[in-house]
Amino acid sequence: YPGFPDGLTGADLIQKMTDQAARFGVPVTYDEVLSIQKTPDNVIHVKLSGRTLTTKAVIVVTGASPKKLGVPGEDEFYGRGVSTCATCDAPFFKNSVVAAVGGGDTAVQEAIFLTRFAQKVYLIHRRDALRAARLLQERVFANEKIEMVWDSVVTAINGSMAGVTGVSTKNVKTGQESELKVDGCFLWVGITPNTAFLKDVVQCNDAGFIVVNSRMETSVPGIYAAGDVRNTPLRQVATAVGDSAIATVEAARYIEGLESGAVV
Repeated sequence: YPGFPDGLTGADLIQKMTDQAARFGVPVTYDEVLSIQKTPDNVIHVKLSGRTLTTKAVIVVTGASPKKLGVPGEDEFYGRGVSTCATCDAPFFKNSVVAAVGGGDTAVQEAIFLTRFAQKVYLIHRRDALRAARLLQERVFANEKIEMVWDSVVTAINGSMAGVTGVSTKNVKTGQESELKVDGCFLWVGITPNTAFLKDVVQCNDAGFIVVNSRMETSVPGIYAAGDVRNTPLRQVATAVGDSAIATVEAARYIEGLESGAVV
């Protein structure tokens, strides 16, 4: 992230941002948002698990969550060999054998990153061709540490008290079942926006991401969205920060308009 030449983890960046907000007197509340509703008189009610907040504007920055495979062992070994972040967890698998699941840009990029630490990476894809950009595909095929497992899906993630010991796979064309002995399994099969609490409130695209304009305005005046939760071609911390800056300025202008009577 810009400004940190020695690098820093995502967790550290979040903590620094939280500390900075607190320094400027921004109150932080940890709770679950159940729903957001706007009344005809431009009041927005944010229902939490324990209370309801009343406000004039809301910026939704709930992000997106990695999709799951829905196979046995996935939840059991999450954090103990199963991961969705190579940047976070790859160093724990130095000189190990790992499996990577997916065929898009993210999966391929992360598989390549894993080879910096792992001695071998099985890249498992349910089709016979990757969906990633051609340049990324060329890098994968040229990497001696990566072995492709085509036309296959993971049917189970196996392990012991110590963690993951292997993955069960099935060839979708032949039906043949196999077992790969691995020490970890990294999953990149897409993301799901965290927008369930906004169902039928603002416009979302077919994938569930919130539709906004260049001002980060949603289909409902006073409700804004920024970061991974919105329709965007790039999901990075830097772009999320830019989105949030725009949304904040626009929300402030909206509130000023309400108070001055310019917004009805």
